[in-house]
Amino acid sequence: MSTTDRGFATLFEFNLSKLYLSHGLAPRKKQRMCFRLTMLSRISCCYPEPVVPIRRGNGSANSNEKKGENWRLDSKNSLHRVRVLASPAMSFASAQSRFSSKQQKFYPQCTPRNSGPQSRDTLPTRDTGIANEEDWGISLLNENVNESGTNEDGSTWYRQSGEDLGENGYLRRWTMMGGKSHDGSSEWMETWWETSDWSGYKELGVEKSGRNAEGDSWWETWQELLHQDQWSNLAHIEKSAQKQAKSGSENAGWHEKWWEKYDAKGWTEKGAHKYGRLNEQSWWEKWGEHYDGRGSVLKWTDKWAKTEVGTRWGDKWEEKFFAGVGSRQGETWHVSASGDCWSRTWGEEHFGNGKVHKYGKSTTGESWDLIVHEETYYEAEPHYGWADVVGDSSQLLTIQPRPRPPSVFPNLDFGSSPPQLDDQT
Repeated sequence: MSTTDRGFATLFEFNLSKLYLSHGLAPRKKQRMCFRLTMLSRISCCYPEPVVPIRRGNGSANSNEKKGENWRLDSKNSLHRVRVLASPAMSFASAQSRFSSKQQKFYPQCTPRNSGPQSRDTLPTRDTGIANEEDWGISLLNENVNESGTNEDGSTWYRQSGEDLGENGYLRRWTMMGGKSHDGSSEWMETWWETSDWSGYKELGVEKSGRNAEGDSWWETWQELLHQDQWSNLAHIEKSAQKQAKSGSENAGWHEKWWEKYDAKGWTEKGAHKYGRLNEQSWWEKWGEHYDGRGSVLKWTDKWAKTEVGTRWGDKWEEKFFAGVGSRQGETWHVSASGDCWSRTWGEEHFGNGKVHKYGKSTTGESWDLIVHEETYYEAEPHYGWADVVGDSSQLLTIQPRPRPPSVFPNLDFGSSPPQLDDQT
């Protein structure tokens, strides 16, 4: 990839999967809507032609399926925008990354006793977000196992399982497996676990790592947990995933961290931090969403890139809304290798009465400040919320804790003080 002053493209793919529309636990028929959003962030020179600023959408970049494409940036996609009409009384579509890789192809469930697990020396896929339980196929063994063997091709394998006990009813059941090629050029390890205690805490997780014969190495972890606020008795579910990989043949690698947090009253937080490098070019992306469960929403995105010769460019935006009133603001900027700088800032004020104040300026001298009549578009509620995550977490919710003797009570951590209540006056 050259060191010229060019931008990068990010391919967004959303999978909107609404499993439960009610706030109960009774399932209903699955409804699936898929669409693709491709966005190109490109600044070709330090002084581009004036354009009307547009708000960038957030989401996650979908990787190409081919292994080699995992290290590359795609700069050939065209611009496509999607806007969603919203009002405070409606439900709204929110970006939900699709777990596009077929995990069962490379990560089948644990094989029967005395036969070795299949090799898992396969790089993780970028930008797939947080997978659901069913995509992992976690199946813990119900007995202590410590076995190993050699396959016909000379590769070796091992499988272990057990339980760890602790205070307050702590119980951790785990299964660990791994293997190595006959010449030691590739190896892998994978661990599954479930954790519980008498406070109602439950956790389900996976961690895996490995390297292949080409020298590529990787590490990945996935986790979901259930806990209860001891002051409000409110249930919370959290999901997270981290992935990283490094190429063995070139100066390339990437790291991603994703998280989602929900509570039973509709409070929701989602976000991601991503980093990548390909030879002389590096790029970063961060985004977040926060819904308070009462109609207030905050969303933001910040992404930037640089080359070793000093060229840098980036784009960021933020929006805040409540009951149809709110604001948006953003900035696009570019610094050339010679130090020449260009930037454009913009903003919008939405008054909730059909009027919008738009303003902005750039370092080339352009500026605008006007009132326009237009509808306000924003996502007031997460498409994937508490009822959905409950419906997709059946394995987590059915984890059985250790039996508690009648005379023993769980130790509850209330902290030093109760949480502060929001001022409703």
